[in-house]
Amino acid sequence: MCRILGSFAAGADRPEPAQLAAVSARQRHGGPDEHRVLSGPGWSLGCDRLAVTDPCGGQQPYRLPHLPGILAVLNGEIYNHAELRRALAARGHRFPDRCDGTLLPALYAEHGPAFAEHLDGMFAVAVLDLRPGSTRLVLAVDDMGMKPLHLHHDPYDGSTRFASEIPALLAFEGVRISPREDALDTLLATRTSFSTHTALDGIDVLPPGATALVRPGAAPVVRRRGPHRATPAGDTQDVLRHEVRRLARAEVPVCAVTSGGLDSGLVTALAAEHARETDAPPLHTFHLTYRGRWPDSESAHARAVARRARTVHHEVAVDPDELGSLLTRTVRHLGQPNADPITVSTYALFRAVRESGFTVALAGDGADELFGGYDRMRAALAAPAGSDWAGAYADALAAAPRLLREHLYTANYRAHIADRGSAADRIEQELRSAEAVGADRITAMTAFETRWRLPAYHLRRLDHLSMAWAVEARLPFCQPSVVSHARSLPTQARTGKRALYEAGVDLLPGSVLRRPKQPFTLPVAAMLAPGGPLLDLVRDLLSPARLVLGGKVRADRVAKLLARHLDRPTPQAALTLWSLAVHELWTEVVQGMRIPVGCAA
Repeated sequence: MCRILGSFAAGADRPEPAQLAAVSARQRHGGPDEHRVLSGPGWSLGCDRLAVTDPCGGQQPYRLPHLPGILAVLNGEIYNHAELRRALAARGHRFPDRCDGTLLPALYAEHGPAFAEHLDGMFAVAVLDLRPGSTRLVLAVDDMGMKPLHLHHDPYDGSTRFASEIPALLAFEGVRISPREDALDTLLATRTSFSTHTALDGIDVLPPGATALVRPGAAPVVRRRGPHRATPAGDTQDVLRHEVRRLARAEVPVCAVTSGGLDSGLVTALAAEHARETDAPPLHTFHLTYRGRWPDSESAHARAVARRARTVHHEVAVDPDELGSLLTRTVRHLGQPNADPITVSTYALFRAVRESGFTVALAGDGADELFGGYDRMRAALAAPAGSDWAGAYADALAAAPRLLREHLYTANYRAHIADRGSAADRIEQELRSAEAVGADRITAMTAFETRWRLPAYHLRRLDHLSMAWAVEARLPFCQPSVVSHARSLPTQARTGKRALYEAGVDLLPGSVLRRPKQPFTLPVAAMLAPGGPLLDLVRDLLSPARLVLGGKVRADRVAKLLARHLDRPTPQAALTLWSLAVHELWTEVVQGMRIPVGCAA
């Protein structure tokens, strides 16, 4: 698991070492164990390494003596690397160590740009082919988008630059960006950036399961690969058990994140079972809460899961007075706004994981998307034929419903969004189009959730905020065998997570199986009430002077929304206010991350 970076341009000079050092420094937190950047005329390739597989080997960028001119860097884990290494060795390739990424130059030499079709894991890979007559850069990410890769292509000089994180990409000289005009509307409509866009004009993210081919001076050509082939065997519990055991193996300490819900509970129970059966030390579990008495606490449920699984349980209590500084650091690491208060909790949780000495953490993300766990899915399935179920679904994704958004916007911004279209409109269209060509609603929803929503909303957040503390988050539900298994189930079994509830009957406490679904998040409505620890921060970020300067929302209507919330707190008003505040903070933070054109960092 690492942070990677690079640049590729035709006929350009060798990049300045100071510039490359600045790029690397902005994502060094994710790879503190080793740093190396190689460069030449018109190119650079670098890595900040978090040593997980073969910690003593695996120097990046990877090069093999018998394959001069092919270099590669990897962020992530290749779980089938032993199998691939055996096959490549049979073809005459030799490797200096056991690191999973060392085989990438050989795999590329054998298969060219199709090399990623053979990888099973979570990965963002860059291969630089400098051999005469075939000079090119090839970028690839895993099928689910667990490891993001951010790109910037300059149409004026033909250069392409990439990095694992947006702040690092902004440190490249010549990366000219500005906030997208629709970034605020997208944030309020979907809670995060949508599709392959980021909140910054000029920076995109490689879509899940995609390979990009970059030739000298040309823009990246992106194509979607077919999914990695997987043949799951057994029922849901068997398939998940196989993946948990595979991902629980590491040469560094492994723990689990336990929210107190079904999904993380299953992962915890199966990982603890694996530790006992292999005579490994007991599994450690981590749960985050906030000091004081706050509504919707899941601590009791997390403790129940830990007791049943017999783990060493860590209940991490964060001081609410720390929320202001935590939010600023969270926004800086993400590089773009995310409206979900879960971001702050995620950042604080992985801080505790790292401080306790763990490098790998198992988590339950991806289950709701694959097994139909969201309330919005149940509501859509219950909606009668001919109803506007897609519109209601899109509104359920929003931080602020459509009518509230339009009420808060200035006349100019409202007209701009109406003219250009909102991300919410594109979501509705995609859902309706899927149903129109014969997909049942649950298939249409899970396809949308896994292709667009899960990578943008959950996986980028999890990657950035775990790696902010040099922790590798592993996701059993996002592995190809579990994905294939979920998609093969009949509609009834993948609605309301029925298959997962059945899998948990003999693994989890009854109290956890009977409890209603609840997201792991920050109790923002209560904390934004009168006297709450977030009130002063949000009030400052939403001051009339700031909002008038931004020109997108009416300061008077935002002030009235805040006043109504203080008089009668509601989750919807709190989330809207929080989202507006996050956008204002991000606008401020991103200005500090930008490098003036022509200057080094």
